[in-house]
Amino acid sequence: MSKAKRVFVLLALVVLALSSCLSDETDGTPRESAAVPAIPEKLEISGDGVPVLRVYDVAAEEIEEMNLEDYVMGVVAGEMKNDWPMEALKAQAILARTFVLNFCGTKSSMYEGADISTDVSEAQAYAPENINDRVRQAVEETAGMVLSADGEYPYAWFFAHSGGMTELPSVALDYEDEDPQYLSVVESPDSEDAPDDVKQWTVHFTEEEVLAAAAETGLELSDIESVEIGDRGESGRAKTLRINGTAISAPSFRIQIGANQLKSTLIDKIEVDEAGNVTFEGRGYGHGVGMSQWGAYALANEGKSAEEIVEYYFSGVDVVNLW
Repeated sequence: MSKAKRVFVLLALVVLALSSCLSDETDGTPRESAAVPAIPEKLEISGDGVPVLRVYDVAAEEIEEMNLEDYVMGVVAGEMKNDWPMEALKAQAILARTFVLNFCGTKSSMYEGADISTDVSEAQAYAPENINDRVRQAVEETAGMVLSADGEYPYAWFFAHSGGMTELPSVALDYEDEDPQYLSVVESPDSEDAPDDVKQWTVHFTEEEVLAAAAETGLELSDIESVEIGDRGESGRAKTLRINGTAISAPSFRIQIGANQLKSTLIDKIEVDEAGNVTFEGRGYGHGVGMSQWGAYALANEGKSAEEIVEYYFSGVDVVNLW
């Protein structure tokens, strides 16, 4: 073989090898080279290498020690219907595992002696009674898998339905720090199987209810004359509302008036009647930051893997294995 041919063959092999490496990094398979976050030091580790959690059970009013994977099963069963597509359940498991490890590494539970609780005001929904074989499979097949943002646990936010687009935490969550680089506003292909009252909704509040919610955000008023959208984010979600001309936080107002009633801040129309009662029309369900669960449902039905689903909503992250 001539020297020229040997050089050509060598170059071809190099190109093939590089192509193979690039393929491995984009097929949803965890990358061995990705930085792996540390397990929080305060957590005990069981003999099989899995952290043990002290979980305060609000219903039982006691702390229960459990394997982290058992806790994740209860969260997946509480946050998604257990008959949903397998890859959506697996995506939820990855986020649930990331969430609890981020929480244990950066925060303290409001319940003394606990690492985390089943109280949704600080953590995730938890419904062990809904665990079935599908939930077990989803958790077992993702055992130890978490998101890594340059070796740190990202905020693994998720919510029910996007209404078409996600939003940044500085708009939708009163997040005061700089928006994390792994989050952006993306179109979300939320499934048409979602309930109609999640895709679009109308809700009515009395003047008294609006006044009370406004007062909880720091705005004391005697009556309601007008309610309007103030600033909006890129998705169209309200960052502020103007009540009688004064701006307040839209996310805070939503929490105070009832997040299950005012289902999102993606508000399309507001009407105030002569008695001061207020009607909101809007789309979606939840804060809108991170992964849309109905979006995960749709992507799973399109054949996307759990890794591809979470990486769609969280850009520039890696899915890595802790154990």
